[in-house]
Amino acid sequence: MNLAQILKDSNNIVFFGGAGVSTESKIPDFRSADGLYGEKKERKYPYPAETMLSHSFYTRYPKEFFNFYFNEMIYLDAVPNDAHKALAELEKMGKLTAVVTQNIDGLHQKAGSVNVLELHGSVLRNYCTRCHEEYTLEETMKLRDAEGIPRDPKDGSIIKPDVVLYEEGLDQDVLYRAVDAISHADCMIVGGTSLVVYPAAGLLQYFRGKYLVLINKDSTPYDGQADLVIHDSIGKVLKAAVEDMKKMD
Repeated sequence: MNLAQILKDSNNIVFFGGAGVSTESKIPDFRSADGLYGEKKERKYPYPAETMLSHSFYTRYPKEFFNFYFNEMIYLDAVPNDAHKALAELEKMGKLTAVVTQNIDGLHQKAGSVNVLELHGSVLRNYCTRCHEEYTLEETMKLRDAEGIPRDPKDGSIIKPDVVLYEEGLDQDVLYRAVDAISHADCMIVGGTSLVVYPAAGLLQYFRGKYLVLINKDSTPYDGQADLVIHDSIGKVLKAAVEDMKKMD
């Protein structure tokens, strides 16, 4: 059975995606050779990316943290690609009930998806660490001081991105909602993720539905458990599958 037929036969689809969903929007992933942690990545910083994106590093070296964060994690010109658009279309059709994402770029919402569960937060949301005043990304960038650290103009406290850093736990409410959506799905599509990072990768254990589909350019540890495995561009695959499904009506 091909993906278009699976989409047609399913009425409660959950999509679970990782960094590979956004690479076609020119946002680098993490673990490929050219990714943020990859062996071909030019070493511009004195510490590994995992260290610089940790809670302890943010606390001890805020200047260096924000220099790395704003230079390497923010892509203001990024726009949704065919994968984001296809998923938003499936939601509008009543086929897809939730997008569970490890990404922090907000591109699913920009494409039109409504029920997006962001496991690792979003760069678009920022808050004062003292009074919890909320700021947009654009506001946060304008409020950087001479050292590049964004500060609340009222009390001078640091404005922290609402993203989950290493050493921080996932938002339990978001995680609960993701588990609930996955456990009720009749089809789960996993795309653009290596499925090696926990606890997010462990979400697959909650799927009890009919079809498990994996779309990723490289193989994953779960390929042998899937009903359909496609090693190709996720944008191309999803766009074509949605178009073919509509022709079946």
